[in-house]
Amino acid sequence: MADLPDDPTLRARMQKLRIREEDLEESFIRGGGAGGQKINKTSSTVVLHHVPSGIEVRCQRERSQSQNRLIARQDLCDRLESVFQSAQLEIQNDREKLRRQTRARPRGLKRRFVAGKRHRAGIKEGRGKVGGDE
Repeated sequence: MADLPDDPTLRARMQKLRIREEDLEESFIRGGGAGGQKINKTSSTVVLHHVPSGIEVRCQRERSQSQNRLIARQDLCDRLESVFQSAQLEIQNDREKLRRQTRARPRGLKRRFVAGKRHRAGIKEGRGKVGGDE
């Protein structure tokens, strides 16, 4: 198995996302689709499986296996970044929701609530027992 082309930006990106080569399972399969005899006979499609996250990436964009290996790693980084971003956004949304739920209500809104309650109390007060010959 040939080493990956030395791409410092990809290496830095993988290090930032804590993706180690030991955590990747890489396999090569024959491609399908357009491309004719060449794509059907060579194992240039790369299947990259990131074991800790369970994410699997498949790449057959190029005819070259080494280029597909590089692109598959870039796609894996993209996928993991989107997963991390959505998790971060979820945490932020939960925090904002809690903040909205627990903040003090504005004074005007409180006044309207109290006015409504007093009005309702007046209505209920009129429902007392009917005065009669007691």
